[in-house]
Amino acid sequence: MAQIRLGTAGWTDKTLIDSGWYPKDANTPEKRLRYYASQFPLVEVDSTYYALPAEQTAATWRDRTPAEFIFNIKAFSLFTQHPTPVKAMPADLREAAAGETGKERVYLKDVDPAVADQAWDRFFAALEPLREAGKLGAILLQFPPWFPISRANKDYIVACAERAAPRRVCVEFRNHTWMTDDNQKETLDFLASHQLPYVCVDMPQGYSSSIPPVVAATSDLALVRMHGHSDKWESKSIAERFGYRYSGRELDDWAAKVARLAEDAAETRVVFNNCYRDYAQVNARQLAERLGI
Repeated sequence: MAQIRLGTAGWTDKTLIDSGWYPKDANTPEKRLRYYASQFPLVEVDSTYYALPAEQTAATWRDRTPAEFIFNIKAFSLFTQHPTPVKAMPADLREAAAGETGKERVYLKDVDPAVADQAWDRFFAALEPLREAGKLGAILLQFPPWFPISRANKDYIVACAERAAPRRVCVEFRNHTWMTDDNQKETLDFLASHQLPYVCVDMPQGYSSSIPPVVAATSDLALVRMHGHSDKWESKSIAERFGYRYSGRELDDWAAKVARLAEDAAETRVVFNNCYRDYAQVNARQLAERLGI
């Protein structure tokens, strides 16, 4: 079987710390990251969606983890066409980002391309300590529900990948048109033609943002994100949205799916994003046991 890495979306959540998953002596940020990295070979960093990271922070992550440890990084919200608070931009770019209207929240279409270019450059520069150490995994491009399948949006995905090169990106959709029965093959063929990894998702169904749990590898790297099946998926409460613990039967099913996926890729990464208390960490360990890794 090809390499499979499992991990979770973060290690700093307060409810995780309060859950008792960390040993009592893991009582500082450094000790918690070191402990996490002793348990899993992969983590996804989602804080980078909310604000551009700092190079010193990335250097700290590098120094506190083993040589083979991998960080998948979620792209800054502006880059994936989500609304972005102007205050999340670097201080010297805020006035230009807000423009003449003085908006507090902006979309990529509202921002001068030169300002967006600066944000991209700083995002990549901050990740250099990880890239140079071989610890930078894939940059997650999670596109919003208002990003449907279209030629223009395909072109934008490719442009993001080209901008990021030689860093890798992976693509997660939240608009169902990409994965309808009629469009699914077109979407997967498009990603495969550009060697862009498709992010398989397990998530609640029946919502406008729902994507079916299609398991497919479109490059030598395959990815899965496990969001859980909360019946309050659209809640603004993180606890309600992600407070879901996978059952043994569900994990048995996904162990079989991940094993099949790994047959089609050189490396497969699975991230549990049901990040409430220790649910993600416990489920990730349970899936690892089922996969024998």
